[in-house]
Amino acid sequence: MEEEEDDDFDLLEVEGFLSVLESNIPPHLHDLAAAQLGDVDALSCGRWGYGSLHLTCLYGYLPCVQLLLERGAPLEAKDEDGAIPLHDACTGGFMEIVQLLIYEAPDSDSVRRMLDAVDADGDTPLHHATTGDHLDIVRLLLASGASPSKANTHEKTPGDLAELDAKMKRVLVDACSSAGRQ
Repeated sequence: MEEEEDDDFDLLEVEGFLSVLESNIPPHLHDLAAAQLGDVDALSCGRWGYGSLHLTCLYGYLPCVQLLLERGAPLEAKDEDGAIPLHDACTGGFMEIVQLLIYEAPDSDSVRRMLDAVDADGDTPLHHATTGDHLDIVRLLLASGASPSKANTHEKTPGDLAELDAKMKRVLVDACSSAGRQ
């Protein structure tokens, strides 16, 4: 039995494995094989249009996020709804992942694009953090340059989405006031 397992692992190390993957490996094992090879591109878009980085950000799996980023997973990859991994981390309220994604951006232009990225509803990561009542993430996004006045397709700003949370509303109103003075 152990010898059989070794044969399976050796197969994953063979040059040209991807052609073998497509022809000889059952579809439900493709992700496992791609992970074994460190093939981030093969893992980039799952069955429902969500990439591995999207899912690990949404569910807060920091070690997996770190591994995927080390292997070159794209920070600005969009899912079928137009969201990037930063949207997902903000939705889930995972501060460490949000910090990591911003930190891993190669330059200030990349950070700006990530903060301004909109999903199918026109929501930015700041909209997602506000909707999830993640005040610490809202503050981080604002400090990183997120626009508190950007409206989504329903003409709602993050401040409009924070109506029930007085503290969140105050932070966003103050940010809008500061942005207006600049």
